[in-house]
Amino acid sequence: MITSNIDSPWADKPQEPVVDTTKAKKPVAPKAVSNAEYDLEGLMTDFPTARELERFVFDETGIVLNLKGRANKLKYQVAMDTLNGVEIDAKFKGDNNPYIDKAELIPEEPLKEVPARDPSLPDRSQVQNLFYSPIVPHPDDESRAMDKKCHVLFKKYKNGMISYEVLGPLEQKPKGEKIDKFGRTRPEIITWVDPRTGEQTIVREDGTLTPQGKRLRGMMMTFKVNRSNQWEVWIDREFISLDDSVKNNPWDLTK
Repeated sequence: MITSNIDSPWADKPQEPVVDTTKAKKPVAPKAVSNAEYDLEGLMTDFPTARELERFVFDETGIVLNLKGRANKLKYQVAMDTLNGVEIDAKFKGDNNPYIDKAELIPEEPLKEVPARDPSLPDRSQVQNLFYSPIVPHPDDESRAMDKKCHVLFKKYKNGMISYEVLGPLEQKPKGEKIDKFGRTRPEIITWVDPRTGEQTIVREDGTLTPQGKRLRGMMMTFKVNRSNQWEVWIDREFISLDDSVKNNPWDLTK
């Protein structure tokens, strides 16, 4: 049973395009095909807006066009050439399905970069042992209230330093509310619950603990392993418990 003062070990935490080298190619202006099935007059009559024109071409060919803001005759010429199988310049092509209204999409918060690794830590090649725990309470208050856990990787280095890194999990959650044009309640934005910390120090080289380190060490000592605990058995391990060669030859400093 975890006591209340360590229910959250986080409480005191400070808060290139391919180039054709054989022959330079110039952009080719759209050209109408003689005896074609479609003509400018028909397209202009049936599809008076760029959005309607883009949707018709998409339905017929599967090609997404970017026609908004183009000169009127140019956009209908491009659409007609596309419908008639003429290759068009890449600048007239789009990426988004013309049936999707961007104004109705729920914006998504960009994912932040992982915090920088503590520069005082040794090189990663100096790791002595590591321990992964998926049962540490989540740093996010709301997630922790739902009894969610985070994934933490502990590392002990050959010089005695110990570190932790919260790896995840990453989750998305809606934030705020708004009414769309159909009267439906939608989130204002999709945000990230991102507990990642980057690799940070628990035990310094002189053996002292960081403020966050004290709480994490206390937490891991509550998780029992026989008559001991996870901190002493799996994290702060003695070198001799990992290398039997010291019993046979204690003089070999290359190991």
